[in-house]
Amino acid sequence: MGLQGFERRLERLVEGTFAKAFRSGLQPVEIARRMVRELDAHRTIGVRGTVAPNHVKVLLAEEDYEHFESFADTLIRELEDAAREHARDEKYHFLGPVRVEIAVGERLRRGEFHVDAAIVEGVHGRAGSLVLSDGRRIALDEGTVTIGRLSDCTVPLPDPQVSRRHAEIRPEAEGYVLHDLGSLNGTTVNGQPVSQRLLEDGDVIGAGAATIRFEAS
Repeated sequence: MGLQGFERRLERLVEGTFAKAFRSGLQPVEIARRMVRELDAHRTIGVRGTVAPNHVKVLLAEEDYEHFESFADTLIRELEDAAREHARDEKYHFLGPVRVEIAVGERLRRGEFHVDAAIVEGVHGRAGSLVLSDGRRIALDEGTVTIGRLSDCTVPLPDPQVSRRHAEIRPEAEGYVLHDLGSLNGTTVNGQPVSQRLLEDGDVIGAGAATIRFEAS
């Protein structure tokens, strides 16, 4: 589903802001297809299963780079999401955050490009992120993430049903663990009330009316 999802999102972009940019020349989906092949080609067997590269560098001809530059941030986000979706479909694991970089490659002519993929281990060899309902992504690292109504929480939720400090996500030996902080209305994972829960890929955290998806990527 990784490439199909990427292509569907790309179609929506083509119909909107970036219509003129996609009419000719190198197409983003060509880059996505090459990236997926590189993830497959450089996967390896780890302790927890198959590990895929999480750092991807895309080198473009200068003319193509200029063509993509105005919407590079959006394209990078889409490529990162495509990598995560492909890894999820293939049951791959990442040892660190997914990062895609786009740069100019020397001696490349228009239409030519290179994709290099590498496994770059994060702290303690794990990765994770929270995807908010508005699409924003918060990368998890070795710090504690707080969820609550206070503005200084990592994930502030201006909802009267949410406690001031509602829940925390802590990096622990086995992975990222969600802890309810004695909130008035409770915290759920996949609709079930929890006081503590080791998060797994795709889990949906509920606090008040808000839902937050955990991705092991």
